[in-house]
Amino acid sequence: MCEWSLRWADNFVAQGCGGSKEHSFQHPFLQAVGMFLGELSCLAAFFLLRCRAARHPEASMDPQQPFNPLLFLPPALCDMTGTSIMYVALNMTSASSFQMLRGAVIIFTGLFSVAFLGRRLALSQWLGILATIVGLVVVGLADLLSKHDDQHKLSEVITGDLLIIMAQIIVSIQMVLEEKFVYRHNVHPLRAVGTEGLFGFVILSLLLVPMYYIPAGSFSGNPRGTLEDTLDAFCQVARQPLIALALLGNISSIAFFNFAGISVTKELSATTRMVLDSLRTIVIWALSLALGWEAFHPLQILGFFILLMGTALYNGLHRPLLTRLARGRPSADEGEHERLLAGPRTPINDAS
Repeated sequence: MCEWSLRWADNFVAQGCGGSKEHSFQHPFLQAVGMFLGELSCLAAFFLLRCRAARHPEASMDPQQPFNPLLFLPPALCDMTGTSIMYVALNMTSASSFQMLRGAVIIFTGLFSVAFLGRRLALSQWLGILATIVGLVVVGLADLLSKHDDQHKLSEVITGDLLIIMAQIIVSIQMVLEEKFVYRHNVHPLRAVGTEGLFGFVILSLLLVPMYYIPAGSFSGNPRGTLEDTLDAFCQVARQPLIALALLGNISSIAFFNFAGISVTKELSATTRMVLDSLRTIVIWALSLALGWEAFHPLQILGFFILLMGTALYNGLHRPLLTRLARGRPSADEGEHERLLAGPRTPINDAS
């Protein structure tokens, strides 16, 4: 729900510093710092769980192997760059399109895993990538054909959609780096997310200083026309406390989403987490329509279901259905099938 919290913050209008006139809250890089603060809180959750495991042996955690924390620096830089680009794009397009277009990460992650990890994708995964491409085209057409207000002109919407897809390339590089260099060290997922959040929070916080002086032209959302104006953001928060509530909701939702996502993947499956993530898209879309932040277009429904089908195919959601259909086979085949399922399972594309 972090996208909805950020969109809520963007819809607030407040006066900035130095007596500037009222303007909308558009500070994507400061909001990205808040996202990393939410990820950083996962590190605190990890140490709390480890303290609990030390006091209660029945709640023991898996032993952690020693590792170099700098392994998380390259993925953190990718996360910082991709997130910042996406938050800039969120100011240009709708929250529902933002969430749907993020499904493009499947395309680039699949291609990069073949090129750099030597992985061989199954036919269903290639079909999932193809369906995702078709779904992205449909969602893009919906944005082109929708009515646009003065705040989001057609050129801005197109630019925002392209920036989101560009950011997914960076996010997919992050996933490949994590799988190649990080996951083999058996690092606890909460510790991995928290360490990346620490790097991202520190680096991006330092970058806010030069961003205060770098001109950004039409990409700027503050009166000074710079890449980011942190002082203006703090002045707006002071004059409109509801902005602080929205930012706090963003930080809390990031922390809860990562912690709950890891718990769901551990206790149930990565497929269940994917289904729940798809439900998040529906909730964001429904809230945006109910609050009048965007206009309804039928093509978005079609695009969403095609993207959902592509994600399901790529993550193997069709396999339980095929297993049920295969129950009518002779008993010998069923016994062999059960023996195969009883073997060790390795989660594929398990998100941290």
